[in-house]
Amino acid sequence: MNGPVVVFITASGAEEGARIAEALVADKLAACVNRIDGISSVYWWKGGIERSAESLLIAKTSAYLVENLIARVKELHSYAVPEVIALPIGAGNPDYLKWIDEVTG
Repeated sequence: MNGPVVVFITASGAEEGARIAEALVADKLAACVNRIDGISSVYWWKGGIERSAESLLIAKTSAYLVENLIARVKELHSYAVPEVIALPIGAGNPDYLKWIDEVTG
């Protein structure tokens, strides 16, 4: 996968989400990370349905950095299996997409 991507990451809450977001931007693994606190997640884990209040991080980065971004999230995250999902950006404001490339390139 080449080009810009958006990465979804869930965190255990606002504090962890803020810490991860700051690290990803400081390490230039993401050009920008939006944090949405107070989401409600329902998921299957260890044989049962779990419900958690979480923070959702939306990171914009370059595809070639995704493996490093995942490794950094795993270092910082409290979950045994943190959600880190990258999706290609098919189209967008060319100036914004260029900015992502400039910051993370």
